[in-house]
Amino acid sequence: MGSEVSTGAVRKTRGRTERRQAILDGAFTVFARRGYAQACVQEIAKESGVAKPTVYSHLDDKESLYREAVGAAADRIGTQDLAVVEELREAARDGDPRAPLTAVARGLLRSFGSEDARAVRQLTSAQAVQFPDLATSVRERTALRLRSALADRLARLALTGRLRPCDPELAAEHFLSLLTGPLAYRPDADPDTVADSAVDVFLRAYGQ
Repeated sequence: MGSEVSTGAVRKTRGRTERRQAILDGAFTVFARRGYAQACVQEIAKESGVAKPTVYSHLDDKESLYREAVGAAADRIGTQDLAVVEELREAARDGDPRAPLTAVARGLLRSFGSEDARAVRQLTSAQAVQFPDLATSVRERTALRLRSALADRLARLALTGRLRPCDPELAAEHFLSLLTGPLAYRPDADPDTVADSAVDVFLRAYGQ
């Protein structure tokens, strides 16, 4: 009997968690499509496949939906970026770091250029005055989190002699700037070409 009750509780919790995730996914889709001002809870409910009262049973209002949906998307993007950077783990034990750095550069550019990443940047920028704390939170979950992880990997490469001794956080900033900077001037540039060029310049500055 106890096992049946426990199983039922788990299913109920799981069901609520899955509905909440569906609502956050639906909300992010609608906000990305409409922007904050034009989005409505009824459309979010339809996109999420739930009734409007169900949306309100999970999140109180449109502002809460916006904050939670954008924050959850930022977490997903940040996690994807960290997974890309993990490719440098093996490079600390191997020889020339060019190949793993190039793989990371290409992977990060794919992530930066994804539909979700672009939407998060647009939404946080458009509502930065209304939600300055959210813009700060998104920056911490994505850019700063990525810089910290990349700095850790670059520090390990320097310790094993694959890179010159350096300030790893500054090196991480330089690496990321070499990736994102060209796209501000040439948004249609080939990402792989940008990545290859960025690694070449980075290794001229930091390589042994």
